Amino acid sequence: MSEAPLVWRTKLSGRLDVVLVHGVDGYSRSRLAQLVREGAVSVDGTVVQRPSASVAEGAEILVVFPPPKTLETAAQNLPVDIVHEEKHFLVVNKAAGMVVHPGAGHPDGTLVNALLHHVKDLSAIGGVERPGIVHRLDRGTSGLLVVAKSDLAHQALSEQFRDRTAGRHYLAICYRPPLRNSGTQRSNLARHPTDRLRWASTDRGGKHAITHWRVRGRAGTVGLLECRLETGRTHQIRAHLTEVGHPIVGDRLYKRRGTQLPPSVRTRVGDVTRTCLHAWRLYFNHPETKEPCLFQAGLPTDMRDLLDALGLQEPDTPAL
Repeated sequence: MSEAPLVWRTKLSGRLDVVLVHGVDGYSRSRLAQLVREGAVSVDGTVVQRPSASVAEGAEILVVFPPPKTLETAAQNLPVDIVHEEKHFLVVNKAAGMVVHPGAGHPDGTLVNALLHHVKDLSAIGGVERPGIVHRLDRGTSGLLVVAKSDLAHQALSEQFRDRTAGRHYLAICYRPPLRNSGTQRSNLARHPTDRLRWASTDRGGKHAITHWRVRGRAGTVGLLECRLETGRTHQIRAHLTEVGHPIVGDRLYKRRGTQLPPSVRTRVGDVTRTCLHAWRLYFNHPETKEPCLFQAGLPTDMRDLLDALGLQEPDTPAL
């Protein structure tokens, strides 16, 4: 079954592929440009096949998604922590270090490969490389993901993440905890102009991103933050916390000079080799019954050991 066509009136003007990036979640600009060239996009009722074509504010955009390709990703018997499973979806507690789906540099060994071995059915909407994947976590981030088993669930859950009725809370161990107890970071995020692996706030273009944070504990130069996302942009928490001066412990890509754990803590836990960010809490409405669903996954051992060494405690309930 193909993903349902998407139609909306754009509030932006400019290149068609850029306008599409702001209106279609889960697709890269290059993939959207490919859809344009394949004739899958119409502007005010006319098929447009040039990604660089100019679009006026208020134009009606229609995207007709092609049917997914036959699934060719290999099933692999890899460990995966399934915390809940039913007819339409399952919730997974992803381990740090596991890539969510196959892609450049990661043809296999991913969460999708593991799920194909453990789960009978996954939604086909994500196509060959991303069956069932509604949202993602960075490789170094651990925690909760909801995965769609049916196309009904995939469409319903995608809509909830798009309209922000589904939500996520993260726990992050960071350097230089804020003096204020809480705050919100709003910006447009785009690829860094000189380092294409990173994302950064920009005054031109980008995607709107909102991160709410609250301090849940302080231990000198290190603290524990709870973060709640209103949007789900790539590297959103990592980029936002770094930009406001609170880089996440273990995040080598966004590392700032002069940030290190106290010697007494390093003696106990050694070198921290992964980003200390955990998708702690996940909520959404059941795709069929519409009843509220709530899941929470405690910190993995490495982050819990670091908190113990810092004299901090994992919270039981959210404060945001």
